[in-house]
Amino acid sequence: MKLTKTLISLIFLLLFSFHLQAQEIPNGKAAIEELKLQAVNDTAFTLSTTNETGNLVKYSGPLSLRINGNLQEVSFTEGEAKFSLAKQSKLVQVSANLGTHTIARLYRTGDDATQGMTEIPMWLSILPPLIAIVLALIFREVLLALFAGIWIGGFVVYGLSLKSMFTGLLAVGDTYLMQALTDSDHVSVVIFSMLIGGMVAVISKNGGMAGVVNVLSRYAKSAKSSQLVTWFLGIAIFFDDYANTLIVGNTMRPVTDKHRISREKLAYLVDSTAAPVAAIAFVTTWIGAELGYIKDAAILLGIQEGAYSLFFHSLEYAYYPVLTLVFMLMLILMNRDFGSMHHAETRARETGAVTAASLDRKGQEKQQQEMSEFEPIDESRTRSINALLPVAVVILGTLAGLLYTGYNPEVWADAGLGFMRKLSITIGDSNSYTALIWASLSGVLTAVILTIGQRIMSLSETMESLLVGFKTMLPAILILVLAWSLAAVTKDLYTAEYLTSLFSGNISPYFLPEITFFLAAIIAFSTGSSWGTMAILYPLMMPAAWYVSQGQGLSVEETMPIMYNVISVVLAGAVFGDHCSPISDTTILSSLASGCNHIDHVKTQLPYAITVALVANLVCTNLSSWGVHWMLVYIIGVAILWGIIRLIGKKNLTGTESETVHHQTA
Repeated sequence: MKLTKTLISLIFLLLFSFHLQAQEIPNGKAAIEELKLQAVNDTAFTLSTTNETGNLVKYSGPLSLRINGNLQEVSFTEGEAKFSLAKQSKLVQVSANLGTHTIARLYRTGDDATQGMTEIPMWLSILPPLIAIVLALIFREVLLALFAGIWIGGFVVYGLSLKSMFTGLLAVGDTYLMQALTDSDHVSVVIFSMLIGGMVAVISKNGGMAGVVNVLSRYAKSAKSSQLVTWFLGIAIFFDDYANTLIVGNTMRPVTDKHRISREKLAYLVDSTAAPVAAIAFVTTWIGAELGYIKDAAILLGIQEGAYSLFFHSLEYAYYPVLTLVFMLMLILMNRDFGSMHHAETRARETGAVTAASLDRKGQEKQQQEMSEFEPIDESRTRSINALLPVAVVILGTLAGLLYTGYNPEVWADAGLGFMRKLSITIGDSNSYTALIWASLSGVLTAVILTIGQRIMSLSETMESLLVGFKTMLPAILILVLAWSLAAVTKDLYTAEYLTSLFSGNISPYFLPEITFFLAAIIAFSTGSSWGTMAILYPLMMPAAWYVSQGQGLSVEETMPIMYNVISVVLAGAVFGDHCSPISDTTILSSLASGCNHIDHVKTQLPYAITVALVANLVCTNLSSWGVHWMLVYIIGVAILWGIIRLIGKKNLTGTESETVHHQTA
């Protein structure tokens, strides 16, 4: 409860701080306080500018609006403008940045749009994700919490009436779950996850996973070294965050269990090496989307520098992703933890209970039953090649698939591009979901062929193991589908648009990176999507940083470092919010791959993520804004994190100590 109250207070404090940024300055647009929408027919609308009392403000001239999330310039004459939508829309959201403040309004059309528009308070748009997050943290029932959030969202979407309570309930199934399951990208993730789960089950039963444990045990001889191996693998599989979490979590789980590393710590290592590495590496499935958003904004602003160059320079300010990786390494090397993570590690070292559920008899029986389904069928035949080869096929197959689906002969024929630049463009243009499915299917076939070819199991036994693997993925897939459905609700309600509108006002451009970080974090936390956050904030914050800087008389040379910083913190804030959110798909997959209770993972990771974020943003971003060299800023950030670990971190038991304690308690 204490954590929940603290989290809610932090969210509302940040929202309130953004709201206070608004300052009214008399100019051509400052008199506009409201936007009044009227329907002409199903797709045509009239927009009026009014003041606080509702009287018409006869504003004339162009005004840049975001209508249903799309930027559009609308021309007003005597306070009125007309626009149309391509198709009938149940909800119409209009927002305008006036320089001194931002207007954001959400309207609902009736069964007959000509009957008029009903305004919906936009603060209601944050209720669905907020309710889902709070209920998940309080009751530890993620499925129920997500379902409740979707239902509340449907209630708002369909009109805030008694009828809409039932309509919203039915819409959970016939609208939002259907949308989630008919999206090709979502289905790709489900198929990929099931295939990986099936492959893990097969290579566990054929003794391959036990063989890998034996091989890794040569390097992972203690709790510290097993965590180091996990950290290294998390960085090595840098090209995709989904592949990273599922491969590293499933591979290292038996190893870390052997050395009494809590599942919470494993989930943290898996989750916090996945997105940070994928976000900042040059050759990843993220790079295409990142460069696309940056390029569009740069063209709009007339910036001559290329998108790849802008991204490269922004890495100097990638404080949160880089410091997260360094923070984990220091925790491992110093053998210290703090907060709920230390309690989890103490439990695992002293009792051998790697999960909290294993302390309970019912949970212990359930865990033993699940583990028995993955024990080798013949313990005398534990060959690491039976696991390493399928895993290698998945990794290399993913890279090959990315290169194949993104290959463009014109790019590779361009002599003006270097090899790494060509490689980055190719992977950026690839279809990552198709590559993942091809690779995971190839991995499953390899595992099946190895198992049957060596006569370790019969064909029917192998297929049965495959189905067991599919079954183990079902709980996480259900959570994923509900999380995607909740994301669809927040999209319908324009939650991110509302959160974005809270940022407004004439402020120093040097504070924009700091504000952008927290804004990105709130949006990612509320929607559970790093990619969605990037899609919203890059087109908004890059122009905002440029225009504010130019408006205050900064030269292009002075403006570009601010632009680099803003580009970086959109990514950093999105990853941070994703780490903290219990409705994030990568957080869910990390819990799944590590065999950790999802809410336990969120609660133990949250203090670490917040610690790094505060140092990265309040210290490092501010120092860079004051002109401190980026290398010195990184050194200062690392030193502060080292001091925090040294000051409040508590020593964990070593392997010998934990064995002694375990024998004494037994």
